[in-house]
Amino acid sequence: MTSTTDGTAGTWYEDMVLPVLLDVGRKRYGSTMRRLLSDEGFDDLPPLGPRLVGGIARNGTGLTEFSAALGTSKQRAGQLVDVLVARGYLERRPHPEDGRRVVIVLTERGERAADATRRAVDATDAALLAAVGPDDLATTRRVLGALAELDSDRA
Repeated sequence: MTSTTDGTAGTWYEDMVLPVLLDVGRKRYGSTMRRLLSDEGFDDLPPLGPRLVGGIARNGTGLTEFSAALGTSKQRAGQLVDVLVARGYLERRPHPEDGRRVVIVLTERGERAADATRRAVDATDAALLAAVGPDDLATTRRVLGALAELDSDRA
């Protein structure tokens, strides 16, 4: 508990700026994810690896979409793919309709890592739901969605 400007007791987060709170929340998801991934033998995933592996598992996110979502270059995203291929999480295959293109798919190891990533997110989501309830969680999603939409590049 902290003291608010009117002298009443408040919570530790009331005086925190939103970027700090967002970072703390992201770190909670990340630490749960790293712990579970490590426990299951996926401790060699680079920092953005779970996000790419999870994105491919959920919706087949390609390199272009991934680099756009992260706000990074295709080159940097391609380097991450190279690492994940070398470590056995992804493989490149010829595009079924265009021989000049390549598709990136999860290997069996990548599918297991994506499953572990999903379970870590679900565990944190469940803890958050238990802490704040469904209405506040829905409000949080709406507010974060609105924040994401403030980005003019997404409009």
